Amino acid sequence: MNEQHIIGTVHRFGDNINTDLICPGQYMELPNDKIAAYAMIGANADFPKKVQIGDIIVAGKNFGSGSSRETAPQAIKSCGVSLVIAEFFARIFYRNCINIGLPVLILPDTSKINDGDNLEVNLRTGEIRNNTSGEVHLCDPISERVMEILNAGGLIPLLEHKLLVSNEQ
Repeated sequence: MNEQHIIGTVHRFGDNINTDLICPGQYMELPNDKIAAYAMIGANADFPKKVQIGDIIVAGKNFGSGSSRETAPQAIKSCGVSLVIAEFFARIFYRNCINIGLPVLILPDTSKINDGDNLEVNLRTGEIRNNTSGEVHLCDPISERVMEILNAGGLIPLLEHKLLVSNEQ
């Protein structure tokens, strides 16, 4: 992931996309490279065939409600999605995304972003530029602490790195 800029094509979803729609439970034991084939199939069966590396998911309210398992955000990340933007996330899903190194942004109104739009997002400033419509949206930027986790590839890689550095001193 580029430290702060993400450019990608939007895959639009509505409200109340729960973890079973993101990744049905019967696939949760699969390894990451296999689980990508089932990302978002409960909400759009064609998604795994259409998604490209770097694409962006934009959704409405209550994205990621349901189970607390990390399988759902991992499926999204494993299929190549670079960012998820929603009006509101289930709290544990939001934190699971950060923990695995998948950026998430809260945008209070996503209604003007459409399926297929091209977005350019600056995570450090919270600016979302819609290159298709020309509109610019602002949301809270990602904090330095969270950027550190994302740039490391997730919480575990960050902690492993810090442990390695402290052991070398």
